[in-house]
Amino acid sequence: MAANYRAVSRARSEKEKFAKLCIVVEEIDETQLWLEIIEELEYLSPEKMILLKSECEELVKVMTKYKFRLSQL
Repeated sequence: MAANYRAVSRARSEKEKFAKLCIVVEEIDETQLWLEIIEELEYLSPEKMILLKSECEELVKVMTKYKFRLSQL
């Protein structure tokens, strides 16, 4: 996700920036899936899972809002 976000800043056009940002959102979604699997397997403490899932949700909100603003350009 971080590498893809970095690529957003190197985009050559607004369309390319939007496309790369869409990939970032997909990557966050995939991370959420893996966190759900880790939670089901009980690999981490519930406290740690709450923290990680909360951080992921914040990233989704920020990136989705950013993506929406780019789509309006």
